[in-house]
Amino acid sequence: MDLIEKIVSLAKRRGFIFPGSEIYGGLQGFWDYGPLGTELKRNIKQEWWKTMVYDRDDVVGLDAAVIMNPQVWQASGHVDAFTDPLVECKKCHQRFRADQTVGLQCLDNQAHDFTAPKVFNLLTEVYLGVTEPKLKTYLRGEITQGVFVNFKNVVDSSRIKIPFGIAQIGKAFRNEITPGNFTFRSREFEQMELEFFVKPDATEGQKWFDYWAKQRLDWYIDLGIKKDNLRFREHEPEERAHYARAAQDIEYHSPFGWKEFEGIHHRGDWDLSRHHLNYKDETGKEYTPWVIETSGGVDRAALFFLIDAYAEVGDRLVLKLHPKLAPYKTAVFPLLANKPDLVTKAQAVYKLLKPLLPVAWDDRGNIGKRYYAQDEIGTPWCITVDFDTLSDDTVTVRDRDTAKQNRVSIAKLADYLK
Repeated sequence: MDLIEKIVSLAKRRGFIFPGSEIYGGLQGFWDYGPLGTELKRNIKQEWWKTMVYDRDDVVGLDAAVIMNPQVWQASGHVDAFTDPLVECKKCHQRFRADQTVGLQCLDNQAHDFTAPKVFNLLTEVYLGVTEPKLKTYLRGEITQGVFVNFKNVVDSSRIKIPFGIAQIGKAFRNEITPGNFTFRSREFEQMELEFFVKPDATEGQKWFDYWAKQRLDWYIDLGIKKDNLRFREHEPEERAHYARAAQDIEYHSPFGWKEFEGIHHRGDWDLSRHHLNYKDETGKEYTPWVIETSGGVDRAALFFLIDAYAEVGDRLVLKLHPKLAPYKTAVFPLLANKPDLVTKAQAVYKLLKPLLPVAWDDRGNIGKRYYAQDEIGTPWCITVDFDTLSDDTVTVRDRDTAKQNRVSIAKLADYLK
């Protein structure tokens, strides 16, 4: 079994990620997040928001609507330019992106016989209204445009001054031709983006482009992704998005190759000029700002954090997630589940910690199996209440990564874990 198959198995077995609407056969490109996956995604978004908004004085937040006036997508260029080349095999009638057909085999291991490429728009259409003709609009293909159409509202209501950023996290939808590689390429996904507005000056634009590229790479490293598994890749001019003056991706060395999961884009004045929006500074000078964008995928980040944290240590499967990302920070259990005194004391410890941090309770099976189960879901520390606890009010704290154990007094337990 290769690594990605192991990750898929672990994700379903332990409640991280399930196939969407699985009892009805699923739907390609859609995924549901289980109890642990929900917490992992929430922690990723929380850390991103803390770093990008709470820890800074020059960034504010926004939560724009998923469906906008269709004129937004006309003005932004997405109706005309948000496309992929589509080809279809004349023999098996499967459809593929034209740039992803190398090495693919058709029936009986024969070569495909493809049609000429056709342009396929990725925007997902949606119709509104109760009578015909209904209004055709779109589920947003990116969350970015919600920021740009609210640029004036944010400036007027917050009085924030350039250089400044607007951060947003939210769902986006793309009618992907060939979703695949587990959650990597999906039709419904979540983005975490910053649009950072700067003066229209080449030196200023390059300075902030370089600054945000470093900030975003360092963020992933600080949260535990191995540095050797990350790299920048500059976009060639012919592969840049229609709005980009410059672009580079942060790529991860995944089991299916180097794959992008965050982009840093110099959007210039493309978006604000298309929406006819300007900025007036304190001197009265008016201009169209340039935009430096960081755009990361929450689902892709979650997938790569899982892959990077996966480790087989002897007979243990250990998910070495950074404690800030781990769904549970600690687990509490009695040494023996059939001893009422131990259970009562362990429950007291559990209740002590529960208001302070995410904590799991586990009294199933023997102590070894409980340790292994918590290792597999990434819980950094396990706390065991044993017979010594009843006499000296200390507990055993076991480290997930090293399996080493320390005795800690219950009174100091919260500080120890922090």
